[in-house]
Amino acid sequence: MSTWTPEDLTLLAESYSLVLTAGDGDEPGAEIGMAVAGGAVYVRAHRGVRSRWYRAASEAGHGRIRVGGVTREVRLTTGPELPAGLDAAFAGKYGPVSETLVASPQARAATIRIDPAA
Repeated sequence: MSTWTPEDLTLLAESYSLVLTAGDGDEPGAEIGMAVAGGAVYVRAHRGVRSRWYRAASEAGHGRIRVGGVTREVRLTTGPELPAGLDAAFAGKYGPVSETLVASPQARAATIRIDPAA
C-alpha cells in the first residue's frame, strides 16, 4: 500500500477541500471536505451511502483528486476502519459546519479512505 508523502499530507491538511473524481472518466468531480487522521486522508458523504458521488467512488474503487493545483491518482476504500481522532480532525478543520460530518450516523457510514494509487 502506498502512503502519502509528508508534503502531500501537509497540502491536504491545510486545504479546505479537494475535488474527487471516481473511476476513469473525465467528469469534473465533486468538491468535498476532507480530514487527515493517522497519516491517512478521509472524506465523508453527509447525505450517506446513497449519495451519488459516494456510490460512484464505492463502485470504481479508484479515481483522482485535485487539490491546490496538484492532481493525484488514488485508491478509494469504502467502509474503512475509522482511526481514533477522525471526528476530532473534521471538527477541528470545519468547526460548527462539521456537525453533519461528525455526528450523523449516515455520514459516518459513508466514510471513504483515500490512498495514493502508486
